[in-house]
Amino acid sequence: MAAIELRNVTKKFATSDGGTYTALQDLSLTVEDGQFCAVVGPTGCGKSTTLTLVSGLERPSKGEALVHGEPVRGIGVGTGFVFQQDAVFPWRTVLDNVSAGPVYRGVSRSEALGQSRDWLRRVGLSGFEDRYPHQLSGGMRKRVALAQTLINQPRILLMDEPFSALDVQTRAIMSTELLQLWDQTRPAVVFVTHDLEEAIALADKVVVLTAGPGTVKAEFEIDLPRPRVVQEIRFDPRFVRLYEQIWEALRAEVEEAYARTTRAVAVAS
Repeated sequence: MAAIELRNVTKKFATSDGGTYTALQDLSLTVEDGQFCAVVGPTGCGKSTTLTLVSGLERPSKGEALVHGEPVRGIGVGTGFVFQQDAVFPWRTVLDNVSAGPVYRGVSRSEALGQSRDWLRRVGLSGFEDRYPHQLSGGMRKRVALAQTLINQPRILLMDEPFSALDVQTRAIMSTELLQLWDQTRPAVVFVTHDLEEAIALADKVVVLTAGPGTVKAEFEIDLPRPRVVQEIRFDPRFVRLYEQIWEALRAEVEEAYARTTRAVAVAS
């Protein structure tokens, strides 16, 4: 049984002028238990919408979204979501931010704080327990967000361009740290990114979506050895070959999305 399965999913949204906008069209996607799946595609192809359907934040207009064989009816306790923007509580300390999930789930405060300290150690933030988010760097806040999610031991981990706001060096370091943390519990991951290099460096499988409405154009198995150091795996000859193959599939979709934007701007002007 797959951890995640989207079966011929179409998702439409109402527009302000009374019409509809189709974000996804007949999209089918499977992610196995313990598999790290990266999803790439041009802007507006429905990558983030795919995550909201798996999480239960949105329902399909047509088709089915299943998690461990069960239809998704709402937000599941076994699903974690790391957003592009930090979802930490600015008025809480780092320790209280990370312990919030277990406390909400009924764990005693003393046990939750113990778990929180353990996860802060794992993400390299021991000694920062009493700091507030505004006192941390961007990379440190991302570590808090990861600990805040992984402390709940999700079986499904959804990530929506979580490192896009970081500088290149910090982004690579955070990617390697993510792989080390993921390897401890091996949840099924769907990782959305615009960065093809990031996708290949992290994933077991890369899925390319078409220009919107999005559907799966191609899937590529990433047979690079694990464990991986993101800063180094890019120099592997196999990485370069995979990049060339995937980019060949992705390039036409990026060009189509850009052409549509250019035409829309021309019409508007």
